Amino acid sequence: MPDRYADILVVDLLGGIGDLLMLLPAVHGLARRNPGARLRVLTHEPGADLVRADPAVAEVRTPRHGGPGAEREAVVAALAAVRPDLAVSTTRYDGIPDLLDAGAGRAVTNLWRDPPPRQPVGDRYLEILCAEGLLDASDRAARPRVHLGDDARRAGERAVAHLVGGPLAPPVVLVTDAGMAVKRWPDRRWRGLAGGLTRRGHPVLTVGPVGGDPVGVPLPRADLPVLAGQFAAIGRRGGVVVGPDTGPVRLAAAAGAATVALFGPTDARRYGMGGVDLQGLPGCPHRLPTAITEQPCWWQARCPLDETGPACMIDLDVDAVLAAVTAC
Repeated sequence: MPDRYADILVVDLLGGIGDLLMLLPAVHGLARRNPGARLRVLTHEPGADLVRADPAVAEVRTPRHGGPGAEREAVVAALAAVRPDLAVSTTRYDGIPDLLDAGAGRAVTNLWRDPPPRQPVGDRYLEILCAEGLLDASDRAARPRVHLGDDARRAGERAVAHLVGGPLAPPVVLVTDAGMAVKRWPDRRWRGLAGGLTRRGHPVLTVGPVGGDPVGVPLPRADLPVLAGQFAAIGRRGGVVVGPDTGPVRLAAAAGAATVALFGPTDARRYGMGGVDLQGLPGCPHRLPTAITEQPCWWQARCPLDETGPACMIDLDVDAVLAAVTAC
Protein backbone atom coordinates (compact mmCIF):
# COMPACT_ATOMS: atom_id res chain seq x y z
CA MET A 1 0.00 0.00 0.00
CA PRO A 2 1.44 3.46 -0.87
CA ASP A 3 2.37 5.88 1.89
CA ARG A 4 -0.32 8.26 3.10
CA TYR A 5 0.40 11.89 3.92
CA ALA A 6 -1.51 14.07 6.36
CA ASP A 7 -0.25 17.49 5.21
CA ILE A 8 0.61 18.12 1.56
CA LEU A 9 2.02 21.35 0.14
CA VAL A 10 1.77 21.89 -3.63
CA VAL A 11 3.88 24.77 -4.96
CA ASP A 12 3.23 26.31 -8.36
CA LEU A 13 4.87 29.72 -8.65
CA LEU A 14 5.49 29.83 -12.39
CA GLY A 15 3.14 32.80 -12.69
CA GLY A 16 0.66 31.73 -15.36
CA ILE A 17 -2.97 30.71 -14.99
CA GLY A 18 -2.35 27.96 -17.52
CA ASP A 19 0.55 26.60 -15.48
CA LEU A 20 -1.71 26.11 -12.47
CA LEU A 21 -4.46 24.55 -14.58
CA MET A 22 -2.04 21.98 -16.03
CA LEU A 23 -1.17 20.98 -12.45
CA LEU A 24 -4.79 20.51 -11.31
CA PRO A 25 -4.99 16.79 -12.18
CA ALA A 26 -1.97 16.22 -9.93
CA VAL A 27 -3.57 18.25 -7.12
CA HIS A 28 -6.80 16.29 -7.38
CA GLY A 29 -4.96 12.98 -7.68
CA LEU A 30 -2.95 13.66 -4.51
CA ALA A 31 -6.16 14.54 -2.68
CA ARG A 32 -7.82 11.30 -3.81
CA ARG A 33 -4.82 9.17 -2.82
CA ASN A 34 -4.62 10.79 0.61
CA PRO A 35 -8.19 10.99 1.95
CA GLY A 36 -8.47 13.33 4.90
CA ALA A 37 -5.17 15.04 4.13
CA ARG A 38 -4.81 18.79 4.51
CA LEU A 39 -3.72 19.84 1.05
CA ARG A 40 -2.33 23.37 0.71
CA VAL A 41 -1.59 25.15 -2.57
CA LEU A 42 0.94 27.98 -2.86
CA THR A 43 0.50 29.90 -6.09
CA HIS A 44 0.09 33.40 -7.54
CA GLU A 45 -2.90 35.65 -7.83
CA PRO A 46 -5.20 35.77 -9.74
CA GLY A 47 -4.96 32.03 -10.46
CA ALA A 48 -5.33 31.35 -6.74
CA ASP A 49 -9.02 32.20 -7.10
CA LEU A 50 -9.47 29.06 -9.19
CA VAL A 51 -8.63 26.76 -6.27
CA ARG A 52 -10.06 28.69 -3.32
CA ALA A 53 -13.47 27.04 -3.76
CA ASP A 54 -12.02 23.62 -4.64
CA PRO A 55 -13.12 21.00 -2.08
CA ALA A 56 -9.81 19.17 -2.55
CA VAL A 57 -7.84 22.20 -1.32
CA ALA A 58 -7.82 23.10 2.37
CA GLU A 59 -5.76 26.28 2.13
CA VAL A 60 -4.49 28.62 -0.58
CA ARG A 61 -1.42 30.75 0.03
CA THR A 62 0.07 33.47 -2.17
CA PRO A 63 3.19 35.65 -2.05
CA ARG A 64 2.67 38.76 0.05
CA HIS A 65 4.20 41.20 -2.43
CA GLY A 66 5.37 41.42 -6.03
CA GLY A 67 8.99 42.32 -5.40
CA PRO A 68 12.18 40.29 -5.75
CA GLY A 69 12.31 37.25 -3.50
CA ALA A 70 8.56 37.21 -2.82
CA GLU A 71 8.13 33.61 -3.94
CA ARG A 72 11.01 32.32 -1.82
CA GLU A 73 9.63 34.20 1.19
CA ALA A 74 6.22 32.62 0.60
CA VAL A 75 7.73 29.13 0.57
CA VAL A 76 9.62 29.84 3.80
CA ALA A 77 6.39 31.07 5.41
CA ALA A 78 4.40 28.03 4.27
CA LEU A 79 7.02 25.65 5.65
CA ALA A 80 7.19 27.56 8.92
CA ALA A 81 3.41 27.51 9.34
CA VAL A 82 3.21 23.72 9.11
CA ARG A 83 5.96 21.29 8.20
CA PRO A 84 4.40 19.28 5.34
CA ASP A 85 4.71 15.54 5.20
CA LEU A 86 4.94 15.90 1.41
CA ALA A 87 5.83 18.82 -0.84
CA VAL A 88 5.35 18.75 -4.61
CA SER A 89 6.59 21.60 -6.81
CA THR A 90 6.81 22.76 -10.40
CA THR A 91 9.01 25.68 -9.33
CA ARG A 92 12.78 25.50 -9.79
CA TYR A 93 14.16 29.02 -9.32
CA ASP A 94 15.58 30.98 -6.36
CA GLY A 95 16.58 27.88 -4.39
CA ILE A 96 12.96 26.85 -3.82
CA PRO A 97 13.62 23.12 -4.44
CA ASP A 98 16.34 23.16 -1.76
CA LEU A 99 13.97 24.82 0.71
CA LEU A 100 11.36 22.14 0.12
CA ASP A 101 13.88 19.30 0.32
CA ALA A 102 15.03 20.58 3.70
CA GLY A 103 11.65 21.65 5.06
CA ALA A 104 9.31 18.78 4.17
CA GLY A 105 9.18 15.18 5.22
CA ARG A 106 9.40 14.22 1.56
CA ALA A 107 9.72 16.44 -1.49
CA VAL A 108 9.27 15.96 -5.23
CA THR A 109 10.68 19.23 -6.49
CA ASN A 110 11.01 19.02 -10.26
CA LEU A 111 7.98 17.88 -12.23
CA TRP A 112 9.66 19.19 -15.41
CA ARG A 113 12.55 16.74 -15.39
CA ASP A 114 13.60 14.88 -18.55
CA PRO A 115 10.46 15.61 -20.61
CA PRO A 116 10.00 13.71 -23.87
CA PRO A 117 9.51 16.31 -26.64
CA ARG A 118 6.07 15.01 -27.59
CA GLN A 119 4.62 14.29 -24.15
CA PRO A 120 2.03 16.79 -22.86
CA VAL A 121 3.25 18.74 -19.86
CA GLY A 122 0.37 17.67 -17.63
CA ASP A 123 0.89 14.03 -18.56
CA ARG A 124 4.55 14.38 -17.60
CA TYR A 125 3.57 15.64 -14.16
CA LEU A 126 1.30 12.65 -13.63
CA GLU A 127 3.86 10.18 -14.94
CA ILE A 128 6.52 11.44 -12.53
CA LEU A 129 4.15 11.32 -9.58
CA CYS A 130 3.21 7.75 -10.54
CA ALA A 131 6.88 6.82 -10.74
CA GLU A 132 7.35 8.33 -7.27
CA GLY A 133 4.55 6.12 -5.94
CA LEU A 134 2.32 9.10 -5.17
CA LEU A 135 -0.32 8.33 -7.81
CA ASP A 136 -1.22 5.18 -9.70
CA ALA A 137 -2.06 4.25 -13.28
CA SER A 138 -5.74 5.14 -12.90
CA ASP A 139 -4.72 8.77 -12.37
CA ARG A 140 -2.80 9.02 -15.64
CA ALA A 141 -5.84 9.82 -17.80
CA ALA A 142 -7.05 12.73 -15.65
CA ARG A 143 -7.52 16.12 -17.33
CA PRO A 144 -7.76 19.60 -15.81
CA ARG A 145 -11.14 20.36 -14.31
CA VAL A 146 -11.83 23.54 -12.40
CA HIS A 147 -14.34 23.45 -9.55
CA LEU A 148 -17.13 25.98 -9.99
CA GLY A 149 -18.87 27.36 -6.94
CA ASP A 150 -22.61 27.95 -7.15
CA ASP A 151 -22.26 31.74 -7.27
CA ALA A 152 -19.74 31.62 -10.14
CA ARG A 153 -21.85 29.13 -12.07
CA ARG A 154 -25.01 31.20 -11.70
CA ALA A 155 -23.25 34.46 -12.59
CA GLY A 156 -21.74 32.89 -15.69
CA GLU A 157 -25.08 31.48 -16.77
CA ARG A 158 -26.85 34.81 -16.33
CA ALA A 159 -24.25 36.66 -18.39
CA VAL A 160 -24.32 34.22 -21.30
CA ALA A 161 -28.12 33.87 -21.28
CA HIS A 162 -28.44 37.65 -21.49
CA LEU A 163 -26.09 37.89 -24.47
CA VAL A 164 -27.00 34.77 -26.43
CA GLY A 165 -30.67 34.00 -25.91
CA GLY A 166 -31.78 31.02 -28.00
CA PRO A 167 -29.81 31.01 -31.27
CA LEU A 168 -29.99 28.35 -33.96
CA ALA A 169 -26.22 27.89 -34.00
CA PRO A 170 -24.02 27.48 -30.89
CA PRO A 171 -22.16 30.53 -29.61
CA VAL A 172 -18.44 30.99 -30.20
CA VAL A 173 -16.13 32.93 -27.88
CA LEU A 174 -12.98 34.47 -29.35
CA VAL A 175 -10.13 34.97 -26.87
CA THR A 176 -8.15 37.48 -28.88
CA ASP A 177 -5.27 38.36 -26.58
CA ALA A 178 -2.42 36.10 -25.55
CA GLY A 179 -0.45 38.00 -22.96
CA MET A 180 2.68 37.55 -25.09
CA ALA A 181 3.04 39.12 -28.52
CA VAL A 182 4.69 36.00 -29.91
CA LYS A 183 1.46 34.03 -29.40
CA ARG A 184 -0.95 36.53 -30.96
CA TRP A 185 -2.95 35.77 -34.08
CA PRO A 186 -3.08 38.73 -36.51
CA ASP A 187 -6.00 41.13 -36.07
CA ARG A 188 -7.14 40.68 -39.67
CA ARG A 189 -7.49 36.93 -39.07
CA TRP A 190 -9.70 37.49 -36.04
CA ARG A 191 -11.92 39.82 -38.06
CA GLY A 192 -12.12 37.29 -40.87
CA LEU A 193 -13.03 34.49 -38.45
CA ALA A 194 -15.70 36.59 -36.75
CA GLY A 195 -17.22 37.45 -40.13
CA GLY A 196 -17.26 33.81 -41.23
CA LEU A 197 -18.91 32.66 -38.01
CA THR A 198 -21.53 35.42 -38.14
CA ARG A 199 -22.46 34.45 -41.70
CA ARG A 200 -23.04 30.90 -40.47
CA GLY A 201 -25.38 32.12 -37.75
CA HIS A 202 -23.11 31.72 -34.72
CA PRO A 203 -23.35 34.42 -32.05
CA VAL A 204 -19.80 35.72 -31.65
CA LEU A 205 -18.67 36.76 -28.18
CA THR A 206 -15.22 38.02 -27.29
CA VAL A 207 -12.74 38.19 -24.45
CA GLY A 208 -10.35 40.99 -25.38
CA PRO A 209 -10.32 43.49 -28.25
CA VAL A 210 -8.78 43.37 -31.72
CA GLY A 211 -6.93 46.53 -32.66
CA GLY A 212 -8.67 48.29 -29.78
CA ASP A 213 -12.17 47.27 -30.90
CA PRO A 214 -14.24 44.14 -30.17
CA VAL A 215 -14.96 41.80 -33.06
CA GLY A 216 -18.13 40.51 -31.43
CA VAL A 217 -20.15 41.06 -28.28
CA PRO A 218 -17.76 41.34 -25.30
CA LEU A 219 -18.37 39.03 -22.39
CA PRO A 220 -18.77 41.07 -19.18
CA ARG A 221 -15.49 41.60 -17.35
CA ALA A 222 -15.29 39.16 -14.48
CA ASP A 223 -12.93 37.51 -12.04
CA LEU A 224 -11.58 34.11 -13.00
CA PRO A 225 -14.24 31.97 -11.25
CA VAL A 226 -17.06 33.88 -12.97
CA LEU A 227 -15.21 33.73 -16.31
CA ALA A 228 -15.03 29.96 -15.80
CA GLY A 229 -18.78 30.04 -15.15
CA GLN A 230 -19.29 31.90 -18.43
CA PHE A 231 -17.22 29.32 -20.29
CA ALA A 232 -19.19 26.52 -18.65
CA ALA A 233 -22.42 28.15 -19.85
CA ILE A 234 -20.98 28.32 -23.36
CA GLY A 235 -20.13 24.63 -23.13
CA ARG A 236 -23.66 23.73 -22.01
CA ARG A 237 -24.94 25.39 -25.17
CA GLY A 238 -22.62 23.34 -27.38
CA GLY A 239 -20.44 26.39 -27.97
CA VAL A 240 -16.73 26.69 -28.69
CA VAL A 241 -13.94 28.87 -27.30
CA VAL A 242 -11.19 29.85 -29.76
CA GLY A 243 -7.87 31.38 -28.86
CA PRO A 244 -4.11 31.03 -28.60
CA ASP A 245 -2.10 29.02 -26.08
CA THR A 246 -3.08 31.13 -23.10
CA GLY A 247 -4.66 30.85 -19.69
CA PRO A 248 -8.27 31.80 -20.53
CA VAL A 249 -8.50 29.15 -23.27
CA ARG A 250 -7.14 26.54 -20.87
CA LEU A 251 -9.70 27.74 -18.34
CA ALA A 252 -12.46 27.23 -20.92
CA ALA A 253 -11.33 23.64 -21.48
CA ALA A 254 -11.13 23.03 -17.72
CA ALA A 255 -14.66 24.43 -17.33
CA GLY A 256 -16.03 21.96 -19.88
CA ALA A 257 -16.25 24.00 -23.09
CA ALA A 258 -15.01 22.74 -26.45
CA THR A 259 -11.87 24.57 -27.54
CA VAL A 260 -9.97 25.31 -30.72
CA ALA A 261 -6.48 26.35 -29.65
CA LEU A 262 -4.05 28.15 -31.94
CA PHE A 263 -0.45 27.10 -31.36
CA GLY A 264 2.54 28.89 -32.80
CA PRO A 265 5.76 29.12 -30.79
CA THR A 266 4.64 26.42 -28.36
CA ASP A 267 4.31 22.83 -29.54
CA ALA A 268 0.73 21.55 -29.48
CA ARG A 269 2.00 18.06 -28.71
CA ARG A 270 3.45 19.39 -25.44
CA TYR A 271 0.92 22.07 -24.54
CA GLY A 272 -2.29 20.87 -26.19
CA MET A 273 -5.58 21.43 -24.38
CA GLY A 274 -7.41 18.26 -25.31
CA GLY A 275 -9.81 19.87 -27.80
CA VAL A 276 -8.79 20.77 -31.33
CA ASP A 277 -5.18 21.96 -31.28
CA LEU A 278 -4.00 23.63 -34.49
CA GLN A 279 -0.25 23.97 -34.97
CA GLY A 280 1.07 26.79 -37.11
CA LEU A 281 4.22 26.10 -39.10
CA PRO A 282 4.79 22.58 -37.72
CA GLY A 283 8.27 22.36 -39.24
CA CYS A 284 9.69 25.54 -37.69
CA PRO A 285 13.42 24.86 -37.13
CA HIS A 286 13.58 27.29 -34.20
CA ARG A 287 10.88 25.71 -32.04
CA LEU A 288 12.22 24.00 -28.90
CA PRO A 289 9.36 21.92 -27.46
CA THR A 290 11.04 21.28 -24.11
CA ALA A 291 12.82 24.65 -23.78
CA ILE A 292 10.42 27.26 -25.13
CA THR A 293 11.95 30.18 -23.23
CA GLU A 294 15.23 29.61 -25.11
CA GLN A 295 13.64 30.15 -28.52
CA PRO A 296 14.90 33.27 -30.32
CA CYS A 297 11.33 34.57 -30.69
CA TRP A 298 10.09 34.00 -27.16
CA TRP A 299 10.66 37.18 -25.18
CA GLN A 300 10.81 39.76 -27.97
CA ALA A 301 8.43 38.20 -30.55
CA ARG A 302 11.09 38.74 -33.22
CA CYS A 303 10.58 35.90 -35.62
CA PRO A 304 13.73 34.71 -37.46
CA LEU A 305 11.54 33.67 -40.40
CA ASP A 306 9.28 36.69 -40.90
CA GLU A 307 9.99 40.26 -39.81
CA THR A 308 6.29 41.19 -40.01
CA GLY A 309 5.31 38.88 -37.15
CA PRO A 310 5.47 35.31 -35.84
CA ALA A 311 5.46 33.15 -38.98
CA CYS A 312 3.91 30.27 -37.05
CA MET A 313 0.85 32.32 -36.09
CA ILE A 314 0.55 33.84 -39.57
CA ASP A 315 0.58 30.29 -40.96
CA LEU A 316 -2.79 29.57 -39.31
CA ASP A 317 -5.36 30.72 -41.85
CA VAL A 318 -8.98 31.67 -41.26
CA ASP A 319 -10.47 28.82 -43.30
CA ALA A 320 -8.64 26.17 -41.26
CA VAL A 321 -9.76 27.69 -37.97
CA LEU A 322 -13.32 28.19 -39.20
CA ALA A 323 -13.51 24.56 -40.34
CA ALA A 324 -12.25 23.39 -36.94
CA VAL A 325 -14.80 25.48 -35.08
CA THR A 326 -17.76 24.39 -37.16
CA ALA A 327 -16.72 20.73 -36.87
CA CYS A 328 -16.79 20.82 -33.05
